[in-house]
Amino acid sequence: MDLIKIAEHEFPNLHKKSYHNFKSGDTVTVSYRIIEGNKDRVQQYKGVVIKITGHGSSRNFTVRKISENIGVERIFPINSPFINDIVLNKIGKVRRAKLYYLRKLVGKKARIKEKRIQKISK
Repeated sequence: MDLIKIAEHEFPNLHKKSYHNFKSGDTVTVSYRIIEGNKDRVQQYKGVVIKITGHGSSRNFTVRKISENIGVERIFPINSPFINDIVLNKIGKVRRAKLYYLRKLVGKKARIKEKRIQKISK
């Protein structure tokens, strides 16, 4: 085993933050802290999760949004200290883990159907 895996095994909750479980196809809003000179601000980045890569503390996820008719993708490390919050907006109904085909689609074709969840009342 290399040293990173040994450290993750010995200290499992060292860098872990608890976010909602999301997967590819879900629409999320990432609150990301941006430092500009001596000022810092929180920017909301809302888009569709295209892929999730890696495992353990080195997981990354890619979020794609359309900004003024141009597709913009951004990769976020899941354990980044600059991420304040990840809010799950919609649960997407997809059959793939990597949604690269969304890059070629525009307009209504690029939409992802929402998965309906029934709440069970007791």
